Amino acid sequence: MAARAGPLGIIAGSGALPRRLVENCRAAGRPVFVLALQGEADDATVADVPHAWCRIGAAARVLDLLHANSVTDLVLAGGVRRPSLTALLPDWRAAKFFARVGYRALGDDGLLSAIVKELEREGFRVVGADDILGPDNLMPVGLLGRHRPDDDAKADIEHAMRIVRALGALDIGQAVIVQQGLVLGVEAAEGTDELLRRCVALRREGPGGVLVKMAKPGQERRADRPTIGLRTVALAAAAGLRGIAAEAGMTLVIDRAELVRAADEAGLFVIGVAGTGNGEEAPFIFIVAGEPSGDALGGALIRALRERTGGRVRVAGIGGESMAEQGFASLVPLSDLAVAGIAEVLPRAPLILRRVRETVQAIRQLRPDAVVTIDSSGFSWRIAHRLRRHGERLPLIHYVAPMVWAWRPGRARRMARWYDHLLTLLPFEPPYFEAVGLACSYVGHPVIESGADRGDAARFRAIHGIAEDELVLTVLPGSRGGEVRRLLPVFGSALRQLDPMIDPFRVAVPTVETVADEVTAGIADWPGRPIVLRGAAAKYDAFAASRAAMAASGTVALELALARVPMVIAYRLNRLTQIVLDWVVKVRQVNLVNLILGRILVTELLGDDCTPERLAAAVAELVRDERVRSAHIEGYDEAVRRLGAAGPSPSGNAADRILAIIAARQRGGADSPTTATKE
Repeated sequence: MAARAGPLGIIAGSGALPRRLVENCRAAGRPVFVLALQGEADDATVADVPHAWCRIGAAARVLDLLHANSVTDLVLAGGVRRPSLTALLPDWRAAKFFARVGYRALGDDGLLSAIVKELEREGFRVVGADDILGPDNLMPVGLLGRHRPDDDAKADIEHAMRIVRALGALDIGQAVIVQQGLVLGVEAAEGTDELLRRCVALRREGPGGVLVKMAKPGQERRADRPTIGLRTVALAAAAGLRGIAAEAGMTLVIDRAELVRAADEAGLFVIGVAGTGNGEEAPFIFIVAGEPSGDALGGALIRALRERTGGRVRVAGIGGESMAEQGFASLVPLSDLAVAGIAEVLPRAPLILRRVRETVQAIRQLRPDAVVTIDSSGFSWRIAHRLRRHGERLPLIHYVAPMVWAWRPGRARRMARWYDHLLTLLPFEPPYFEAVGLACSYVGHPVIESGADRGDAARFRAIHGIAEDELVLTVLPGSRGGEVRRLLPVFGSALRQLDPMIDPFRVAVPTVETVADEVTAGIADWPGRPIVLRGAAAKYDAFAASRAAMAASGTVALELALARVPMVIAYRLNRLTQIVLDWVVKVRQVNLVNLILGRILVTELLGDDCTPERLAAAVAELVRDERVRSAHIEGYDEAVRRLGAAGPSPSGNAADRILAIIAARQRGGADSPTTATKE
């Protein structure tokens, strides 16, 4: 989610959610302005924060207050009872809106969707409460507390889910209470709390009933998500219920730790259930990752998709070892595609184009619900272009924005012709693509959840017989064959020059399967008795034990920053490729840490500057100078904080957006991709 200027505006209804948003923003240092709805919002919601009270029908005043307080991002939170049009007393602005959309003809969800669109027309960016609180506040699949539903309760849950789906399709309600197979009550305009109070008098003898909450099909989730909190637990206990089941990935859980504690004390189970049950077809997603960095993103994405759907997702496509760890079988070897640079690609062009044709053919035969291409634009975009040329209308989603801010801005317009949605890793990227009409979501960088900061230094030293006080350096020569062949000799020579400059050291060399054999052969004569490492866990343990790192430019720089390992970045391209890039590139830095910070912190030795002498001098400084080391670590911490602005689970954010796009296409809703076939 791209950061915007101005405070977060909160249009607050009843319940605890608006105040939780206020507290979350305060903790993050983000200013807020609360517009509290009279007769709905609680006094505690606006305590000690800038706010104004306003009645629901005063639309002109609502908009004036929001604009006057410089609100750009806006969230609708809390319960609101829908009054009659007479009781609403609409001002001229509201009356004009209701006359256009039809107040009486629209159900609750249709009305909320219309309100969100109207606010967007006014220039506000409407976000969901989960965008602010983060996906960790959504109900996961499975139990939250220590109590479990028995077989009778499970049967009631299944029965209730069938009923609430049918009610949701009619835009009636989100919740139902079932006891011993009988429906005690369904949610109507009064909301879940009143449903629970009403069912106290309807309770039957014997085991208590269950409350089930699920999202309506096509629900405008930015304005109205199913929500449970402490009050839900208290009222469920008072109604004699055995437990609460809520749709995983869709239901907000307010004060989760306290809710679980209260449910445990009350003897209630709380469980997240997958909303794709009852024989519904699991979403089928074709994923294409053309290089190891994309494969790492793909592995995390598949894991998040399975978490979000309770395992009910099907995947196929192209990937590498990270995706294989998630049970993914690649249609072609990743090594066929993992090349970069103009001169490097040309000899492989016939093979790559054949793989493009094969991939397009597979997609057209398999008919997935969506195609997700990850990075590797040279390969991915050819697939998207050919699919559109064949008239395919299925949703095309690209994950990882091309660096149009660095070079070739026309690529954004090309993407907009073929793709329906772009998922970006960096907060400053969406405006470049939104300006040419391509829908974007800033989901955050998956390095945040990679585990790079959780390595075990003691384990690494014990496994490899390295003393606690022995110096360790990490060297990362890249993940593509071409870059490895160019950088290995330079890195080896740099280590030989470094040898007399610092204390005796050991060298850790993490690598990936596509180039592991080449790396092993290329480091045989290096000093430092190098250790070749495979797999993320071994790499991160090496990071934890390392005093400094020398790395090829790429995503690994963010992993090193997360692990707080002072680094120097180096890169060499084929001479022809380097000449072309020197001509077209608009930025002088390529390291993502430097780009995120907006200043030069990490030394970048690129092209002709990538020499053994400069590398050795830069690493020696990082090893010996505590002032320089401290400056690096402080800068890394700041870069990581900025990367985490979209929430603690970037892969979960990406999975949520992909599933939402698929759901919108299936229901033919407003978010459904409408990309026309273009050349």
